Amino acid sequence: MATEAMTSPELNALLDDLVGTIASVDQTINQLVAVKTTMLATAARIADDEPFDSVDSRELAHRAVAAEIAAVLRISDRVVEGQMGDAALLVRDFPRTAASFGSGRISLSHVRIILEAGVPIETSEARARFESAVVPRAEAESPNRLRPFVKQTAEQMRELSFTERHREAREKRGAWVRSREDGMAELVQYGPSAIIHAEHDRLTQMAAAVKTENAKTADGIPADEFADQRTTAQLRFDLLADLVLTGTPTGHSTEDGLLGEITAHIDVTVPVLTLTDADDHAAAAHLEGVGPIDPATARILTGNAPGFDRVLTDPCTGSVLAVDRYRPSAEMRRYLRARDRRCRFPGCRMLARLCDGDHTIDYALGGATEVGNLSDLCRRHHVTKHCTPWKVRQLGGGSLEWTSPTGRIHVDRPPGMVTSVTFEDMQERIPEPAPF
Repeated sequence: MATEAMTSPELNALLDDLVGTIASVDQTINQLVAVKTTMLATAARIADDEPFDSVDSRELAHRAVAAEIAAVLRISDRVVEGQMGDAALLVRDFPRTAASFGSGRISLSHVRIILEAGVPIETSEARARFESAVVPRAEAESPNRLRPFVKQTAEQMRELSFTERHREAREKRGAWVRSREDGMAELVQYGPSAIIHAEHDRLTQMAAAVKTENAKTADGIPADEFADQRTTAQLRFDLLADLVLTGTPTGHSTEDGLLGEITAHIDVTVPVLTLTDADDHAAAAHLEGVGPIDPATARILTGNAPGFDRVLTDPCTGSVLAVDRYRPSAEMRRYLRARDRRCRFPGCRMLARLCDGDHTIDYALGGATEVGNLSDLCRRHHVTKHCTPWKVRQLGGGSLEWTSPTGRIHVDRPPGMVTSVTFEDMQERIPEPAPF
């Protein structure tokens, strides 16, 4: 039976005003984002002109400018550098899309879909025909509805055949991890669609078989006594994890079986009391580069770990007091990793164990090899420090003061460090090797 959605003239008028206002606000937001995008494109052009005398390459010039913007916005300079590139690409190669975006008729989501499909088009003439077809559609459709049309249209504009492109794309196959909140993460696999969909189908069939067996097992048993109530999605995950973690990759094993000997490496910081306290009271452990993990998982990892680097910290300040190995060079390195935990450039989260040990005052210029003159920098920001106008100095206690090319000051403090603790302090407090 049909019903009228709203019968009150007053409510209809209010809703009409509300929808109109929302549309106006949305258009204004799109215009403001477009203005920011234009500014990022301008920043890319500034970098292209190499405004800094000490910058000797275009890539380093872009890096220096991106770092300047990122430090102010408190985001990663890698993200800003990517945004600068996308913005310059939009303004230069997709003028009709940029104009529609600037007027607020399409959103950033529309722009990203158009760029994603349009960038591979080989010639400017073909891109112009592509824009003529997709921009009017974008102004009338949602991003989700726009995507398949854009992909189909871009395919018609390509010079290389799909077979040739697939052969090249296959070489880029791989798998990587994306971190999520609440101790979760995603394992992303990129490869030929036939293989990916076949994997998903097999997991689905296996999950269905498990659910069928569960139903047989549950038959005649009170519902509250049958524990396995996993969904199909949960079963897919559990089955995939089981296959990857316990299966032998016979299809790729070397003659010596070396592949089967490869194990994962992760850094987990576990408070001692987390190993003994009940879950309700135990503090979360920390997976470096990702975030907190639950105490139960931390105990399992600790119980199965082949070895540890134990770190003694002050329970009030979090300052590092000791590590458990005493070869001077190795101990200094472990101390720095325990102090820094990540790259020390503002906004960077690269794990310390993947970083370079950098002399704040160059060794060649008389800088000492001591904790007070060392910090962990990823390769990207190590090069940025030495090859762009960015400058850094130690403030003591592991804190670094970065000065940008335009003179802005950004202080980066090590995680968990509140007071100054030097290598010498650590030796004085613990004159004998730690009892573990």
